[in-house]
Amino acid sequence: MSGADLPDPAETFRVEAADVLNEVEQALLDLTENPHDKDLVDAVFRGLHTLKGSGAMFGFDDLAGFTHHCESAFDQVRKGAVAATPELISIVLGAQDRMRALVDGEVDEEKQNRILAQLGAAVAAASGQSESQAPKDGEAGGWHVRFRLPADCMANGTNPLFLLDELRDLGECEIALLTDAIPPLADLDPRECHLGWDVTLKGAVDRDDIEDVFIFVMDDMELSIEPLCEGPVEIAGAPVPSTREAETPSAETNPVVGAAANDGKAQGGKAAGDTLRVPAERLDELMDRVGQLVIAQSRLSQIAHGNVDLALRSVSEEIERLSGELRDTMMVMRMVPVSTLFGRFRRLIHDLSEETGKAITLSTEGEGTEVDKTVIERLFDPIVHLVRNSCDHGLETPDQRRAAGKSESGNVTLSAHQTGGEVVITIRDDGRGIDRDRVRAKAEENGLIKPDQVLSDQDLFQLIFHPGFSTAAQVSNLSGRGVGMDVVKRTIESLRGTIEITSEPGEGSTIALRIPLTLAIIEGLLVRVGEEQYVIPLSSVEECIELSLEDDMRHRGRSPISLRGALVPFLRLRELFASGTKPDPYQKIIVVSTGSERVGLVVDQIIGNHQTVIKSMSAFHRSAASFSGATILGDGTVALILDVPQLVSLAQQQEERLQAAG
Repeated sequence: MSGADLPDPAETFRVEAADVLNEVEQALLDLTENPHDKDLVDAVFRGLHTLKGSGAMFGFDDLAGFTHHCESAFDQVRKGAVAATPELISIVLGAQDRMRALVDGEVDEEKQNRILAQLGAAVAAASGQSESQAPKDGEAGGWHVRFRLPADCMANGTNPLFLLDELRDLGECEIALLTDAIPPLADLDPRECHLGWDVTLKGAVDRDDIEDVFIFVMDDMELSIEPLCEGPVEIAGAPVPSTREAETPSAETNPVVGAAANDGKAQGGKAAGDTLRVPAERLDELMDRVGQLVIAQSRLSQIAHGNVDLALRSVSEEIERLSGELRDTMMVMRMVPVSTLFGRFRRLIHDLSEETGKAITLSTEGEGTEVDKTVIERLFDPIVHLVRNSCDHGLETPDQRRAAGKSESGNVTLSAHQTGGEVVITIRDDGRGIDRDRVRAKAEENGLIKPDQVLSDQDLFQLIFHPGFSTAAQVSNLSGRGVGMDVVKRTIESLRGTIEITSEPGEGSTIALRIPLTLAIIEGLLVRVGEEQYVIPLSSVEECIELSLEDDMRHRGRSPISLRGALVPFLRLRELFASGTKPDPYQKIIVVSTGSERVGLVVDQIIGNHQTVIKSMSAFHRSAASFSGATILGDGTVALILDVPQLVSLAQQQEERLQAAG
């Protein structure tokens, strides 16, 4: 492997530090609800300790220095000298943002000093709210510490000098070097550590502080910690057990620990190689290769079906089976649970609660639902806008909620569930609901609708997503400028998704986002209209029925058909796409649905299922509202993929025009 192929240690640290910061943030948010939970306090402390030590090891000195102060504050919380007050937790949450910036190399000493000043004031205020603690054994006299590290400690990132520096920071320190285990020169391996250290530590030092110095190497080293009054103790042949061993994080649960501290073996006997971190761009590249394979397999199948050679057909069927399995495996690899998305909103709700002065709780449902990672990434910003609007417009103040007979705390619920080839993500609040009269008045003021125009609730609510539309009485930091909701709609539509809004006055609102599970490869239904072929996403197809020429003539001028007692409008795609061809004697109606709406699409022929590799359309063709993309068929020709939500909307508009005219 060349030097250019080796991973950048600093970049590896950044990725793993982001994981640690996320874990610390979740523990801090949990701590706001359970401020006396010692396990959560320990989790925050260990995360900060990890970040500080690993940051110093990889050259992020500014990060290590800043994090040290937050770690010291939570060390006081861990010892019971300082209470975990909401103010202290909020300041450390703010410090998290600065730590993320420092990981990216953005140093701002003014901001850091301001946060540290706030932190010092919060610690001083919280120290009066904690229970006093009795002094620990050995604090007054000091400790005698002897330790030996594993032979391969330095190869795995542990620097003994850093450990000694941390011991010096605890108090007056006398250090003696132990050289009795150094082998003869002929047997000496310069990559291994053969030294030991005998340390006399004087002063009021807690045993926990000493153990924290060795927290990430304690399982593999030889360590003796004894009060000075008992005199020196010889090192035994096995590690001395510690009361804090059960709290020591493993390399498996903490990536930074694995990179910076031990020999790479996770606790519990699980090998470190069981989980492999792969850059996202490599998955994208692999997905592209799978897409090309699917296209080549489609071409092979087309050749084989027109050939009498049974061996060729057999090979074609085997390749088709294998490519299908590879596609399914690849799709699973790209799937991530929506919990990775929902978890990021706990911090947002915490900050919005402080900013608005409202008591807000966040509930989540269906966190195990899996979605393509690309979809998850693009969903975050739209949901941020919707959640902020729910908190600002939807939820009332505590006084208003009490007057309405509600609990003081408003609730925002994020939920997800899978239906067919879609995932439905809903943002629900129990606030005041959408004021229909205000929305209508604003729409008339902006000239979007006529004063006497009749609109359904769904059509009225869709006006909210018009550019520049806002019903906020005043502009705030959260909303009121009419910017954001139109971006939400454009983003969801770019994902081939739809938005549905329901609201009940005084009870709250629900916004449902219907999004395809994946943006890469889908199962499609290949159809022919005139001389052209099109693909309909199979997840949207409900059923196919036959439409004879006589039935087609009977419905001429009207577009609904009766399907098991329900009227379903339909579109003649030949007329919509102006194919200029005569209809086949026996056309087919493909009934498609999006949400609760159903529409029939009239085609000349159903060719069959087709593994569809979705290709983006050029900027020139992107304005064609009836299509969401394109795919390459086995013979090399291009077939357009129909945009079902757009066609459903078009059919509904057509039916409304016919009803108004008739």
